[in-house]
This record gives sequence, structure tokens and C-alpha cells, in this order.
Amino acid sequence: MSQTDVQVQIQQKEPKKKERINLKKGLQQWKEVFPFIILGLIGTGVFVIYPLFKGIIMSFQDYNIMPGAESPWVGFENYTRAFEDQKFGYAVRNTFLNTIVTVPINWFLGIFFAVLINLQFIKYKITFRTFYYLPIITSWIVVAFLFRYLFASGESGFINYVLYTQLGMIDQPISWLQNQWTAMFVIWLFHIWKTVGWTVVIYLAALQGIPKSLYEAATIDGANGIKMFRFITIPMLAPITIFVVIQLVMGAFNIFPQVYFLTGGGPMNQTEVIQSMIYTEAFENMNFGYSSALGVMMGITIFIITWSQQKKIGKQKFY
Repeated sequence: MSQTDVQVQIQQKEPKKKERINLKKGLQQWKEVFPFIILGLIGTGVFVIYPLFKGIIMSFQDYNIMPGAESPWVGFENYTRAFEDQKFGYAVRNTFLNTIVTVPINWFLGIFFAVLINLQFIKYKITFRTFYYLPIITSWIVVAFLFRYLFASGESGFINYVLYTQLGMIDQPISWLQNQWTAMFVIWLFHIWKTVGWTVVIYLAALQGIPKSLYEAATIDGANGIKMFRFITIPMLAPITIFVVIQLVMGAFNIFPQVYFLTGGGPMNQTEVIQSMIYTEAFENMNFGYSSALGVMMGITIFIITWSQQKKIGKQKFY
């Protein structure tokens, strides 16, 4: 055997040897950290993985919650039923409309207020940050009752009182929560007011990480505030913006308290969203199999949207 053949064999053995060493090292690391993560793994298995697979199985059954009762297998009947249900059509439409309407407004208001607060001459930044974040930590029920009072029907509602009694801008009081599109408007407003503070806080933290030297150099070159915002702030915030938008989309799809506490899906199921429909079918109508099918379809939709966005993001260059 020539010396060249020996070198080739040695070179072929080296990667395998490195793989064995890396595998042994990885197993040793897992052995060391396993006692510290075992409780987390058990919790994930019990409260995440098991319910996930259980929900998928239930979606193919006419599930009966009573102990010992049979839950016959119905196949895709629950899924086909959804596409024949007018209520599901309203829920899908309203869920996507909520995403289309609230996400851009939430993003714009978040970055606008964050940039405004971050200006050098603005004082008490922590106070403003707390003020904008306050709605997030406020109870959903409290905020819902506040909005129900603000947009109550008749002259007793605060908005109607201002627009009709004081300003005379409308001919008669508006039944905000009894009409489809006015109710949707209130739900969108509720969602934006409750969640925009999170966007503001995230952007405030990101803005403080942008080097001031970039703005100083732009000022020397004669750039005004608009150009610095367009060519420095926006590009530097691109990774954070992508994260924020994905989170806002997921939050818009998971809208539930806004509908449940304000309208309950009414009038005539016209403000129903997928989350509220899942809850209604499961815990009011006791249709657990149908509710599980709705949950599975919603989960798949959210996964496809976020996965496609993340895949697209990975190919982009931000700077």
C-alpha cells in the first residue's frame, strides 16, 4: 500500500472519529444538565405535547366528555362541517380583518410613540414607558367594562353623549355594540389600545441600542430628521420590526377577550372570531370534537404564516 493510500484512509477516519467524540461530548453534556431540566420536560409533555396530540385525535371524533362514554370516530366530518357553517365563515373573516386592520396601526403607533419619547429633549422617559405599558397589565375584564361604558347605546354612553349631546356631530345615538361594523370597530379599538404599549416598549429598547454616532455623522452631512429616520432608524430597526410584526400577527389571530367580553360574538354571530367560536362550541354547545377541529385548523394557519415569514426573513440582509 502506497503512502498516498494510507493518507487517504487516515483522512477518511478522522471525520468519523470527530463525530464519535462530538456525540460522546454531547451525551455527557445532556447527562449533566438533565437533572435540572427534567421538571421542565415533564411539564412540557403533560401540558403541551399531550394536549396537542389529544386535540388532534379529538378533532376526528364526536367526542363525549362524560366518563366511560363512547367517542365514535367520524373522520373529517368535523372539518367539512366547518366549511359549511356560516358562523365559521364570519369567524374566519373577522379574524383576518382584525389582523389586517390592527397590525399596521399597532406597528405605526408603536414606532411613532417610541421615536417621539426617545427624542433627546423629552424628559421622564420611564414615566411615559410606564404610562403606555399600563393597559397591558390592566385586567381584560376591567378594560372591557370600561369600553362597554364608553360605547354604550343611547345617550348614557360616554361617546354618544359627547358626539350627540355635546357636539351634535350625529343625528341620533349610535348602538355601537348592536351593529356588526360598529361593534367590530370597537373591538379593533379595544385590541389596539390594549396592546400598543408592548410595541412602544420594544421599540424604545431597540432605539436606545442604535449608536448615536450614526445620527451625529448624518447631522454633519446635513441630513434632516426625516432622512435620518428613513435611512438610519428604519434600517437599524429592521430585525426588531420583523419580530414585532410576527408577534402582532400572532396576537391578532389569538383575539378572544375583546370579543367575548364586549359582544359575545353578537349580533347574530357577526362579530365571532375563531377563538371565541372554539370556546363557544366547546364549553357552551359541548361540541368538543368540532371545537378541536377548529383549533387544529387555526394552529396550522398560524404555523404556516409564521413559518413562511421566518423563512423569508432568513434570506434577507438588514444592513
